[in-house]
Amino acid sequence: MSFSSLLGSSSSSSHPLVPYGWDADWEAEFAPYAGQGLLPGRVVRVDRGQCDVATADGVLRADTAFVTPHDPLRVVCTGDWAVVEPAGDPRYVRTYLPRRSAFVRSTSSKRSEGQILAANVDHAIVAVSLAVELDLGRVERFLALAWESGAQPVVVLTKADLVPDATTLAYLVQDVEATAPGVPVLTVSSTNGDGIDVLAAVVADGTAVLLGQSGAGKSTLANALLGADVMEVQGIRDADGKGRHTTTTRNLLVLPGGGVLIDTPGLRGVGLWDAGTGVGQVFAEIEELAAECRFLDCAHTAEPGCAVLDAVDSGALAQRRLDSYRKLLRENQFIVAKTDARLRAEIRKDWKKKGAEGRAAMEAKRGRQR
Repeated sequence: MSFSSLLGSSSSSSHPLVPYGWDADWEAEFAPYAGQGLLPGRVVRVDRGQCDVATADGVLRADTAFVTPHDPLRVVCTGDWAVVEPAGDPRYVRTYLPRRSAFVRSTSSKRSEGQILAANVDHAIVAVSLAVELDLGRVERFLALAWESGAQPVVVLTKADLVPDATTLAYLVQDVEATAPGVPVLTVSSTNGDGIDVLAAVVADGTAVLLGQSGAGKSTLANALLGADVMEVQGIRDADGKGRHTTTTRNLLVLPGGGVLIDTPGLRGVGLWDAGTGVGQVFAEIEELAAECRFLDCAHTAEPGCAVLDAVDSGALAQRRLDSYRKLLRENQFIVAKTDARLRAEIRKDWKKKGAEGRAAMEAKRGRQR
């Protein structure tokens, strides 16, 4: 089955775009453009200033020249609902409908720009391979961005058939569940099909984006959900167990069992982008403990009456979780400060205050010694 024919497949419905997620709310949003003779369509792929758009007339290629703002978060993205000219050579995307959600990460550039990976997503599937050692910190990073996007995260532990026994698998699942409070954790094997039906039921309603590192088995998982070898698959490198980049563009695909899947290239870097709310949801238990601290501005480092540190001392909270929480908060604050002058001033003020307190403490210590 070809990629184009799969895009064109749909179940019987009153509107050809229903399989792509079209509903009454999107129709209401599009109403002002309908009278202008423009077409609605779902962006299924973006490539170098052009995009493929699924419309009632089929999948067409359109130019995005009219939607190229300086803000990289406002460019046309896979998953957008586009407003397209019905004819012309080339056709143009005139605008896109307001997004319900958007998965955004920070780029690796020194300019610290945001990069939008997928739009109008209901489920963010974080694929984690069980063929290599679990990196719980990376899972927490993905989940912070997923919560911030407005989507419901789902952690999928792939390659479960490579885990030697059921007891080991149960421990791995427990570790991830402790890392992902409030998030479904599923185990699947694309090799023998275990767990695929459960995941298909989860994503059957709405749009899901598939995220993870190269080698996490995303393309294999996508093929299992599609029931066809649509996405190219490559093996991992023997030297370090890491994957090769197989998927190079973000593709939107209609699933035969219902729902829409956006497959993304493997992400080596997962930088936070204004994800303070998402970090708080990932570390919900720490946020709840922080509400019980004696001081409202408790930094959870050495303050008396700190409920967070008490939980670490008692073993109720893992030190690794607290360290990861601090790290992601610092990183997110740094990113936000680059675009928020007021926050930069507050951070500098806080640094000066802490520096003065440190110097005063040192002078007092020297006085006592004398």
